[in-house]
Amino acid sequence: MDFPSVGATENLMLASVYAEGETVITNAAMEPEIVDLQDFLCRMGAKVEGAGTNIVRIKGVKTLRDVSHTIMPDRIEAGTLLCSSAITGGNIELQSVIPEHISPILSKLEECGCKINSQKDKVILQAPRKLLSTEIKTLPYPGFPTDMQAIFGAMLTVAKGTSVIIETIFENRYKYTNELIRMGAKITIEGKMAIIKGVKRLSGAEVFATDLRGGAAMVLAGLQAKGTTKINHIEYILRGYENFDKKLNALGANIIRKEGDVD
Repeated sequence: MDFPSVGATENLMLASVYAEGETVITNAAMEPEIVDLQDFLCRMGAKVEGAGTNIVRIKGVKTLRDVSHTIMPDRIEAGTLLCSSAITGGNIELQSVIPEHISPILSKLEECGCKINSQKDKVILQAPRKLLSTEIKTLPYPGFPTDMQAIFGAMLTVAKGTSVIIETIFENRYKYTNELIRMGAKITIEGKMAIIKGVKRLSGAEVFATDLRGGAAMVLAGLQAKGTTKINHIEYILRGYENFDKKLNALGANIIRKEGDVD
């Protein structure tokens, strides 16, 4: 593949399971989700090897069997919840997580001044009184995940100093920044680069979720902002986060979900 796409790698693996002969995917994505898919398929009787490296080999089979499989923890949701505590200056103990899957996220949170205690299936975060600025460059796994770019973008709007984000994976990933600017953020976009000058606090406003992660970024910004924030088009957020409002309310947030929007 020209680019190690997660979705493309997964689809090629699925398409190759019943294919005659051997299929070899080179420059394959190496994300943990690829390994999880391989484990699932192999338990069903498929012949797949190499997941987690840049070469995946699949030997076609004629039949698969029924199995029961538990999907791996969602590393992007884990990172989002950690950042929700970081942006509000809180503490969180996150269970049922695989720390090694989110090591780039944890490293950046530490650079921002958070204290991190990682255990086998648990991460404990203690946020500083004031977050510190940092520099981020999105990269394919095991680099910093592009799906966390908007989440950190929201968090860094209130960090001390100037932060720089460079997006190398997807175009149009900065749509959410216009919504943050409505809330008082100071962000300048220069091509693939976002320059964020931290402010003391954001202000509540009516904003729009531009996509899945951009919508989650609005929620985090609203948690930190003074006053009420109304987020429209939350269908984007609901596509990737289950019971997001309930989980955040359990942490002390005050979120009211309505039909078609969320306050």
